[in-house]
Amino acid sequence: MRRPLRTAAVAVLLALALTGCDVMQRISEGAYRNAVADGTVAELDRRGIAMDRRPDCRLDEPLTDATVMIRCTGHTAAGARVAVYGETERADTRRPREEYEIRVDGRAPIRTTCLGVSCGTAR
Repeated sequence: MRRPLRTAAVAVLLALALTGCDVMQRISEGAYRNAVADGTVAELDRRGIAMDRRPDCRLDEPLTDATVMIRCTGHTAAGARVAVYGETERADTRRPREEYEIRVDGRAPIRTTCLGVSCGTAR
């Protein structure tokens, strides 16, 4: 039930980004970066991995109007490097396809199609 809310947020982000309004685009991009950063902390916390603080997330240049890419970096409380790579395809539709990968020093990557505080345990 929470997934539609997260998906709607991505759709709003991209709809606003496509309008050309610089202020709204910056606000929307910031909201998306915050959602992914918070989602990374929540996902790692569910797996017993504490972050020292929220990761720093940046959007890559879009491949197309329908594709959004994000990268985040940070560290765990124990000092391990954390890297997050995300891509949303069909972002300009009602059913975007999201994929995220979290890498923590020396561990197999965590892959998910839902990364956000609103994801909960529903995948």
